[in-house]
Amino acid sequence: MSGTGLEQSRGDRARTAAKLMLGWVALLWLLEVVDVVSGHALDDFGIVPREPSELIDVVPASFIHFGWAHVAANTVPLLVMGFLAALGGIRRFLAVCALVIVADGLGVWLIAPDRTNTAGASGLIFGLFGFLLVSGFVERRLLGVLAGLLVGAVWGSSIVMGLAPTQTGVSWQGHLLGLVAGVAAAFVFRRRATTPALTP
Repeated sequence: MSGTGLEQSRGDRARTAAKLMLGWVALLWLLEVVDVVSGHALDDFGIVPREPSELIDVVPASFIHFGWAHVAANTVPLLVMGFLAALGGIRRFLAVCALVIVADGLGVWLIAPDRTNTAGASGLIFGLFGFLLVSGFVERRLLGVLAGLLVGAVWGSSIVMGLAPTQTGVSWQGHLLGLVAGVAAAFVFRRRATTPALTP
């Protein structure tokens, strides 16, 4: 492939990734609008642990938020980390998200405290953080390593704080499970290198 063709391919991937993540975030805000207008009826789609009927909410819970501040706090990290992860391919990105969302949701259902209701995209964000942090090293790709170092430098301290069990109103279980699922996804969905190690 020529240099021009390669640049075009990378540009197309970047535009597709940007459109996907802008649409994803717009959906989260739209759902919050619906939630407010409906008197917070969508909050019922959060995960209440160990209730068999709540298993159906494992996936929807990642798209529901408890108020404007909640969705706002998740917007920028989801937008940036999602974009970086999607640059590696949309199908792989969606597979990573599916694994993180399902594993995180099931884990929350199993181990979250009684009489809690867990929802929000933060579990996915922690998963994307874990995925980006290690996938470059797993695949021995320089750009992946740099992306991991970037998200680690920008959000590393926030991630560590989000894992602290002392915070009230925060599902550290969901954060931890999402992080573990993201790291696992980096191994499950690693790309086989066809070029020398540590190359873009």
